[in-house]
Amino acid sequence: MGDKEERIEEKWLDSISLDGKEYAYVSLELANQSFHGTIASLPFCIKILLESALRQYDGTYITDEHIGQLANWKQGQWQEKEVPFKPARIIFQDFTGIPALVDLAAMREAVDRRGGNAAEVNPQIPVDLVIDHSVIINHSGDKLAFEANLSREYEQNDERYRFVRWAQNSFENFRVVPPSNGIVHQVNLEYLASPVRIEESENRFLVYPDSLVGTDSHTPMINGLGIIGWGVGGIEAEAVMLGQPLYFVMPEVIGVNLKGALREGVSATDLALTITNILRTKGVVGKFIEFFGEGLDGVSLTDRATIANMAPEYGATMSYFPIDRIALDYFEETGRGDGIPLAKAYYQAQGLYRSDSTPVPGFTEVIEVDLAAVSPLLAGPKRPQDSILLPEMKSEFEKAFTAPVAERGYGLEKQKLDQRVPFDNMEQLQVGSVVLASITSCTNTSNPGVMIAAGLLAKKAVEKGLKKPSFVKASLTPGSRVVTKYLEAAGLLESLEELGFFVDGYGCATCCGNSGSLDPLVEQAIKEEDLIVSSVLSGNRNFEGRIHPLIKANYLGSPPLVVAYALAGTVRKDLVNEPLGFSRDDEAVYLKDIWPSSSEIDALISAHIKKELYDEEYKNIFHNDTWSSIPVSEGLLYQWDDRSTYIKEAPYFQETKPNGHNAEGLKSMKTLLLLKDSITTDHISPAGHIPLKSPAGTYLAGQGVAVRDFNNYGARRGNHHVMIRGTFGNIRIRNKLAEGMEGGFTKHLPSGEIMNIFDAAEKYKRSKQSLLIIAGKEYGTGSSRDWAAKGTLLLGVKAVLAESFERIHRSNLVGMGVLPLQFLPGENAETWNLDGTETFTVTGLDAGISPKQQVGILVEKEGRKTRFSAITRLDSLVEVEYYWNGGILHTVLDNMLSEMAVE
Repeated sequence: MGDKEERIEEKWLDSISLDGKEYAYVSLELANQSFHGTIASLPFCIKILLESALRQYDGTYITDEHIGQLANWKQGQWQEKEVPFKPARIIFQDFTGIPALVDLAAMREAVDRRGGNAAEVNPQIPVDLVIDHSVIINHSGDKLAFEANLSREYEQNDERYRFVRWAQNSFENFRVVPPSNGIVHQVNLEYLASPVRIEESENRFLVYPDSLVGTDSHTPMINGLGIIGWGVGGIEAEAVMLGQPLYFVMPEVIGVNLKGALREGVSATDLALTITNILRTKGVVGKFIEFFGEGLDGVSLTDRATIANMAPEYGATMSYFPIDRIALDYFEETGRGDGIPLAKAYYQAQGLYRSDSTPVPGFTEVIEVDLAAVSPLLAGPKRPQDSILLPEMKSEFEKAFTAPVAERGYGLEKQKLDQRVPFDNMEQLQVGSVVLASITSCTNTSNPGVMIAAGLLAKKAVEKGLKKPSFVKASLTPGSRVVTKYLEAAGLLESLEELGFFVDGYGCATCCGNSGSLDPLVEQAIKEEDLIVSSVLSGNRNFEGRIHPLIKANYLGSPPLVVAYALAGTVRKDLVNEPLGFSRDDEAVYLKDIWPSSSEIDALISAHIKKELYDEEYKNIFHNDTWSSIPVSEGLLYQWDDRSTYIKEAPYFQETKPNGHNAEGLKSMKTLLLLKDSITTDHISPAGHIPLKSPAGTYLAGQGVAVRDFNNYGARRGNHHVMIRGTFGNIRIRNKLAEGMEGGFTKHLPSGEIMNIFDAAEKYKRSKQSLLIIAGKEYGTGSSRDWAAKGTLLLGVKAVLAESFERIHRSNLVGMGVLPLQFLPGENAETWNLDGTETFTVTGLDAGISPKQQVGILVEKEGRKTRFSAITRLDSLVEVEYYWNGGILHTVLDNMLSEMAVE
């Protein structure tokens, strides 16, 4: 391309005239002429990535080769090579965003210490932080709950919020949505996203698609609105903030052909969980999904968003629904209609607008989903992809009760199913009792269809005289204030409240483990009897130990099913064939008797969900008197407080740069953990409760923090002292080296002593012993949790050897300078008879590293030596560079200082 600016303007720039104004754009049609007509048949998502590359081409980070790879995606030979992506914006939530800001503040310190200009450490693109993960539902069941939980949130998080207020004033291109406004992805869907973006440059207006990355794995929810975006680790997001492109290997794009229409009584949640099961079974980790087909016109925008939200649960990077009439109508309905005429003209000119006549793109593979075959279901009790048809819930729970732990069961004796504990008001707690019913999470609270359905079901239940058992904690935490307004307007909030579903807060809440305490008598009974009880929530995650430390069986379901199970009080009831309860007249009431019809739901949506609701609730989204009253420090550099137990200067720049490529660090490694399949980032770095009797709890108590003020791991991510102690601290993790103990324990070698993982790691550090983790399939499933990689590094782990990795966590490990190694196909720890007591040396790296290079693994035990090969999961040249430099952060810092001409 040579002189990029002139040649791009000459060959690929076109314009649109609208209302007397001219808008320039990079034309895919003009670019198509240079690539022999291949662009027109590309999947929509690849076209948008190509537009971004053409528009931001610089010859260095984005090159001719990259553009050729994208333009010729269909030929397939590019799929092992990386391509860059520079999004239009970044979105944070507070659990992941605040640690990223801590790193950014620490980077300013490092630049200042080395004589650079700290003022240049700023986000280079717009960043929004939505504070939604910090509200804990300790108070519920009455009208005081919202204010009580919000007040406690501000009290507990004062140090964190003071830091964010400093960042808000100190960093450019940075906005904050204060607490109690909603959940990040719903706020993004309903307000932050735009039909197109317009940039004024060189006396012209340049129009292009909105796009983003986010530090939460459910960022793909925005794909339902026709916007490219996916979740990345906070580590990658920091690099993107500072001007680095995000590099990823060319993806396969799986087309999902939607046929038919959903049957009466089937919800968007049922469809999303069905698709999760289908695609997880198919195997789509790291791939793009794009939806098409005649059934698409019958899938509402919010139903699309519900499906796209679940992308991490089926392992896809992204689940894209192309821009069409339904997407543009949603922008209009939510108060963003001004940009629609330009957006429609732009997308049509670019061949990016889906209509009935749009040809089917050339996908890698096509999967068909018959919407008419979807039935009401739930998912659980330990994974979101394990779907259970509604009539089978009772029997499936009982099967799980006796199934081996290795088969996602509980391994208990059948006679224990009869365990019962007397409770108040003649009620009994028993195995399978629902002790927590929570309408929560952006996945479903963004969807008026299922929220109105929950309200209608509650109304009909109240009219019949049904009540929930007193041991069921009910919780309602919408993803935006708009939800409360339309439930009130439709006359449904009062009925939900009569069943205990008061608005407890606006935030992620139960879905991220902030479910709060249960009734003390319930907790006591569970502990004393070791009772297997249940939760039912309208969330997206139900991994072990995530929802509540005492609830071992957790099921995902639609909001109306959450209300139904709250009324039933147990998952051991067939809600299709058994009565849900009994009316005032002692007549049996079945679920079908109170299940709302589609026409009832649609009528209330049409009558009560108006554009004015969105205008009113979002007009002051960035302004909040309580937030603004928080004292804020001034200055370019943050004034670190040694007494703070929430915010500490990140350690990564305080010491000598880690040497990721140093072969010495990969010699004679001891195994810190030997793990099974499906280890999640919740297992690696829990977000919820901090037990008193844990290394993190001991540390906080030693700092004078009262137990009631421990908060949770997610809120403590700005303090590495807490987080390293919590790494692998999940109460349900099972390390084979711990000889049957559940929780964060391991065996120190060679002493053979069983101890906390943190204590063992510290002991290894004192002897300068490098460490290894061995795992099975799908290592790092779940949230885009950068602390799962940061904590791994800080424990002294140099490499992770697994059968397969989930996309984001593998990338995060590379970003922190930890080497991901993958067994060859068909091989694992068992095929090589590894028990974790061996020492391991990686061989073959002395001459350098190349992407996906095979290396040798030398295994030594009691004088015997075994060798096998593994694959370095450094998937691109850029990842090799990051690892070679000790991680992304050091690469970015070195580049920044080089540009400042600082030694």
